[in-house]
Amino acid sequence: MDAMGTTQKIIGNMPSLMSTLNEHHIYPIARIVVFKDTILAKKKPEWSFVNPDGTLWGNGKNPPDSFVNPYNKEVWDYNIAVAKEAIKAGFKEIQFDYVRFPEGFEKRADVLKYTKDDRSRIDAVASFVKYAKEQLQPLGARVSVDIFGYAASVPAAEGIGQDFEKISQNVDVIAPMIYPSHYSTGWFGSKVPDAAPFATINGASKDTNKKLEAIDKKGWKPIVRPWIQDFTASWIPGYIKYGKHEVEEQIRALKENGVDEFLLWNANNNYTPNVNY
Repeated sequence: MDAMGTTQKIIGNMPSLMSTLNEHHIYPIARIVVFKDTILAKKKPEWSFVNPDGTLWGNGKNPPDSFVNPYNKEVWDYNIAVAKEAIKAGFKEIQFDYVRFPEGFEKRADVLKYTKDDRSRIDAVASFVKYAKEQLQPLGARVSVDIFGYAASVPAAEGIGQDFEKISQNVDVIAPMIYPSHYSTGWFGSKVPDAAPFATINGASKDTNKKLEAIDKKGWKPIVRPWIQDFTASWIPGYIKYGKHEVEEQIRALKENGVDEFLLWNANNNYTPNVNY
C-alpha cells in the first residue's frame, strides 16, 4: 500500500489508541470506503472510469469525487490488503462503505471507458463482498457492509449495483443507512420523512425485516445494525432540528421492530448529549 503512495497517517499512534479502546471495553470497527476512492483513481486511472476524452471521470461535487471500478480484481485486493492491515492493528470488524458504483451510473455506463465482463453490476458488487468475507473471516474479523436504506425497499438498485439480499448473504452485519433525511416526499406516508423520525425508521425497519425473511429461511441472516441520524438536515424543505427527542424516537422505532444495534452518523462527530440509548 505504501508503495502506491496512498497511505495517509492520520492516527498518530495506533497501538496506544487500541489499548485505550480495550481499556474502556469499546468495540473497534474499521470503516473502509471501497469504490469511492479519488486518491487511488488518480494513481491508477486504468482501475477507474475514464471520460471519452481520456480524462478521469469525477462526479459533480466540488471538488469532484472519483470512483474505482468494482469489476476490477486489483481494486478488490487493494481494499482487502487495507482491511488486513486494520485487523492486524486490532480492529474486530471491517465495515465496508461505498460498496457500489457511482450514483446515476446507468446514465453513463455506455459512455465511460472501463474494464468490465459479462457480470451485471449487482453481481460484480456482490462478488466483491463474498470474496472479502472469504479472505477476512479466517482472520477472526467480522465483515459488515453499509448499504443505502432504500435498497431494502426496492427490488434491487441496479444502477449502482446494490442488491440488499445478495449483499446480506455474505456479511456478518448489514448496516442500512436509514437516515430520515435520505427519504423523499411520500416515503412511509410522510410529506417530509425527515420531520417524522419515528414513522420513517419504523417503515424502513419493516422493509428491512421483510427483505431478510427470505435469507433467514436459508440460515444466512446477518445482524441488522442500521445507521440513524444525529444531525440536522437543514438543506431539506420542512426539516426539523434533531436533538435528544428525535434520536430517541428513531431508537424506539428500531426497538419496536426487534433491532437492538445501531450506529449514529454525524459528519463532525458531534453527538447529542443525554440521549437514553
